[in-house]
This record gives sequence, C-alpha cells and structure tokens, in this order.
Amino acid sequence: MIRIVAAALLLLSTAAIAAPDTGPLPIALVDAALDDAPVVTEAAARLQAAKAQARALGVGAHEFTVTGTYIRRTVDREGGYDEFDTTLSHGVRLPGKAALDRKAGALGVEVAQNLLEDARHQAALQLATLWYDWLLAEADARIDAAATLSFGAALAAVDRQVSLRDAAPLDADQARAARDNAHALEVASRGRATAARASLAAQFPSLPLPDGIPEIAAPALPAEGLAPWRDLVLARSHEIRAAEIEALRLGVVAERTRRDRFADPSIGVRAFSERSGAEQGIGVVASMPLGGSYRRALGDQAVAERTAAEAKLAATRRDIQATANMDLATANAGITAWQAAAAAASSNRSALERLRKGRKLGATDLATLLYAERQSLEANRAELTARAAAVRAILKLRIDAHLIWAKPE
Repeated sequence: MIRIVAAALLLLSTAAIAAPDTGPLPIALVDAALDDAPVVTEAAARLQAAKAQARALGVGAHEFTVTGTYIRRTVDREGGYDEFDTTLSHGVRLPGKAALDRKAGALGVEVAQNLLEDARHQAALQLATLWYDWLLAEADARIDAAATLSFGAALAAVDRQVSLRDAAPLDADQARAARDNAHALEVASRGRATAARASLAAQFPSLPLPDGIPEIAAPALPAEGLAPWRDLVLARSHEIRAAEIEALRLGVVAERTRRDRFADPSIGVRAFSERSGAEQGIGVVASMPLGGSYRRALGDQAVAERTAAEAKLAATRRDIQATANMDLATANAGITAWQAAAAAASSNRSALERLRKGRKLGATDLATLLYAERQSLEANRAELTARAAAVRAILKLRIDAHLIWAKPE
C-alpha cells in the first residue's frame, strides 16, 4: 500500500554519487558562503591586525622626542636675558632586540593565517551539518507524505469494500487510524524541514538554496579506504600548526623580554642659548632606565606564557588525534550501519509485497498488512537516517583532512 514509499527509497538508495572532489555543493557557492561567514571575517580582520603589529614591531616603539624650555632671566645691575634649550632624542634598541621583534611579528602573522584557515574549516563543518540537517528533514517529510498518500488510498479501497459489505467497519477504522497517524507524522516532519531550512539560510544567507531538494546520495568509499584521510587530518591541521607557531612566538617573546631587563638607551642632541645668545652650545645627551623588579616580573610572566603555550600545543595535538580517530571510526561504523539498514529495508519490502499479494487473495487480514506497512515505513526511515549519518561522517572526515571546502594546501 505504500509503494510510493518503496519507490522513493529505491530512488534515494540508487541516486548518483557525487564526484569525490566536488562534494554535495558547488565549490564556488561554498567558497562564497564560507568567506562571508562572520567567524571567517573576524579571523581575516585579526590577520590584518597581526600584519600591522608585525610592521610596528619591525620599526620599534622608539620615536623621536623633542623637549625644550624657554626662560626669561633677570640679573641685578645687568638686566634681563632670553634663554632657551632644545633636546632631540631617540631610543635605540640594543643589539639583537630588533631581530627578535621582527621574528615575533612574522610568527604572529603566521599564527593569524593558520587561525584564519581554521576558522574557515570550522565554518565548513557548520555548513555541512546544517546542509544535511535540512536534506534529512526534507527526505523524512517526503517519506511521510508518500505514506499519507498510500494509507489514504488504502482507506479509500477499504471504504469501497465496506460499502459493498466485503469488509467490516472495523477495517475502515483501522485504515483511517493508519492514515491519520501518517498524516500527523507528515505535519511534524514538514515543520522540522522548514525549521532546518530557516536555520541554514540564517547562518549562510549568501548560499542560494535550490528549489528542488537534492537527494541524499548513497555513501561512497575511496579505493584506498578511509585510513589515509585520517592521517591527513593530523598532517594538515591548521589548529595544530597555529599552536606550534604560537609556542615558537611566545618563546621569542620570552627571550625578548629577558633581554629587555637591560633597558634601551635614548641618545640625542641638545642645543642651548644663554644670556640672550652670549653663550651658546650644542652637545650630546644620553639616558637609560635602570631595570628592576618590574622588568624581572615581566620576564617571569613571558616564560610562564611560553610554558602554557607548549602545554596547549600538546593538548591540541591530542585533541586532533582523537578527532581524526573518531572521524575514521564514525565513518566506518556509519557505512556498516547503513548497509545493515539497507538490507533490513529491502527485506521489509519483500515481505510487504508478499503480504499485499496475500491480501488480494484474501489470505492476509488487514491488521497484519497495516502492521507490515508501518514496519516497512520505519525500516525505510531507518535506512534514510543511517545513509545520512554515513554521508555526514565521510564528509566530515574529508573536511577535517582538507580534501574539500578548503584552500589549496
């Protein structure tokens, strides 16, 4: 009675598999959607900030300083005099400090670049999740709509039998209850589909959603298996790379802070005029702060921050290792679960066809057939859910391995 459902399932399970290098969405649309994501825009702005900081570190914080005084002096029995002095000075970084500043700035830019790529990666994962949330909800709604039509047709057939006194009114009640239950499920699943589409559109407004709902293709495995992709997750992780470079940067900062215990001197030129120009002179001036407890405390802080960054790097490596292993295990388990669910759905369809033939011959009662219809419906839904889970898991592994939706390595 729900041949439409069976046909829909067969169509879904045999849909064409997307090419491994394209994914479920056109690359151009994905690139535009990811570049427009706020988290990516924020990371891009932080990269520009890091580049500006690198330029600032390159030239140093010292600037020319001009100081001057003017005095009107009066001397008894001599009269008044105009006097002034002017000093032009500039701080000078001690040897080695400028090179460390430039290195720290360059490492800061590299950290920001990797964080930008990681932000894009996180946006890609969010897009994949929302995309398949929508497709799964729409596919559920299609199955429930087909079930409503099928049970409705069954009810119409039973009503005709009742009018001809070939079936009892109880049969019509059972068929009507099955139709109404299917309709309730359809209304609920349609609401979930609408909400899923709205969520996707809100998070990625620049991604044009198609009018026709794409099918969820059957999961496909590469010829070499999934294990090489797991290794790429570790090798291409921008999160690990950012943590590595940040640890290096903070090591450079710690060394720079240690050297800064010896403060940079300021050197300048002083010109003066006294007694209205009767005495004039020009000379060299120098000054140097004497470092103390404050500078030592800053050095201790920098060393502690470097140690913290090294610990964070170790934790990040462990997290990405766990993510890679989980991606692989989830994808393999998803494929196995989908295969089992597909076999179960096929068995249910075969059994249902036999019961339908038995019903036509009068060998099967209506209650048994309706129960089998519901079982087949649930098997179809389980197959769809398992298929979506497997495809999600494989796509996540590909995204984490930067095989798709990522800038070229």
